[in-house]
Amino acid sequence: MLRLVSLQLMATVVAGVIAALIGGAPAMFSAVIGGICCVVPNGLMAFRLYVNSKTPGGANPFSFFIWEFIKIALTLALLGATALLYRDLNWLALMAGFIVALKSYIILLFRQ
Repeated sequence: MLRLVSLQLMATVVAGVIAALIGGAPAMFSAVIGGICCVVPNGLMAFRLYVNSKTPGGANPFSFFIWEFIKIALTLALLGATALLYRDLNWLALMAGFIVALKSYIILLFRQ
């Protein structure tokens, strides 16, 4: 899980650099914020599932579904807060950064 979250973070940085080259600083910040809106909830869920797996009973499906719901709610809350608080938001860059971070796991599938 740590590999996936770190890969998502690296993909977010790459998306931010590409957005900066194409659209300037507001596009870069929008792309990075979009990626962070994906990375933070995934990292939190991965950490909690790791902690739950180390308990004597191990991880159970109920905790997975609860944390999946929390991850989705936190993602929507972060995207909503970004839309409300960031005045120079570039929506295309935000969605591009989010999608790049979300789909970066495909790189791990082709790695081995």
